[in-house]
Amino acid sequence: MATETQDDPDAGPLTRWVQSAIQRPEKVYKSLFYVVTGFFLITTLFPFYWLLVLALTPLDKLSNFGFPPVPHGFNVEAFATIFQQVPFHLFMINSFVLAILTTIFVLVIASLAGYVFGRLEFPGRVPLMLLILAISYFPPAAFLLPLFQLFTGNVEMVLFGMTIKSPVLYNTPWSMTLPFSALFLPLSIFILTTFYGQIPDGLEDAARIEGTTRIGALFRVIIPLSAPGVATAGVLTFISVYNEFFFSFLMNSGAATDWAPLVGGILSFQTQYQQLFNLMAAASIVGVLPAVILVVVAQERIVSGLTAGALKE
Repeated sequence: MATETQDDPDAGPLTRWVQSAIQRPEKVYKSLFYVVTGFFLITTLFPFYWLLVLALTPLDKLSNFGFPPVPHGFNVEAFATIFQQVPFHLFMINSFVLAILTTIFVLVIASLAGYVFGRLEFPGRVPLMLLILAISYFPPAAFLLPLFQLFTGNVEMVLFGMTIKSPVLYNTPWSMTLPFSALFLPLSIFILTTFYGQIPDGLEDAARIEGTTRIGALFRVIIPLSAPGVATAGVLTFISVYNEFFFSFLMNSGAATDWAPLVGGILSFQTQYQQLFNLMAAASIVGVLPAVILVVVAQERIVSGLTAGALKE
């Protein structure tokens, strides 16, 4: 019946395509793969192309864009000007320091919590894990006002008859690393809990018999065997902190000397009297390159590590 419909000259193109898809489904799968991949590449790479067009176009020609958008000029000096007009390298260094501090703090806390959730049995473990994961879905704006009051020294408490004020952490790394850690810690705990729970109990028991404590077994046995999970949690935390905008913008004055991260450097080219879109685009490209390089370098190792860990017995 299908052959008769396909060979029927009166059958429409849609009918012939449906019959061909039924007979050769691999063609449909391959077509869908190309469509999805093309859509993903266009929606992902077009913003970077648009930034490149803005960066290469001189400022006085930015209002003459048509379609398709192409650079009206070739002004590569914008990539050097961003370091001359503002200390953009300091903003990038601030972002690296904040991301590294947060990643270290998150990995240490998540390793301890992941060990508890993944290898110990106690009442309420699942509800507590769900509660921790729910924190990551809270909007950052919900914590802004109390944290701002806390970090600017406007919170007072009476303890043993003494009035204690909160320390002034505004314009310091802690005003950003603490909120970052609270936001990105739940995902790392979940990842490490999954990996730590897959380690056979016999390996930890052997280490405990040799006189190692639980903490020693965690850092000498569990973490080395869960290296792919630790790397995954670390890379995801680093990239998330490096690209974070909300607290990075609100918990400092915007100056490089006040620990303003990358977003502060990009916004430095937007003044009261002019908006240097070409320099902002060039700064965005330069700023995102380290994260792109990290993803490209670590992607294959993380994926291969996750696959190898899934096949372990």
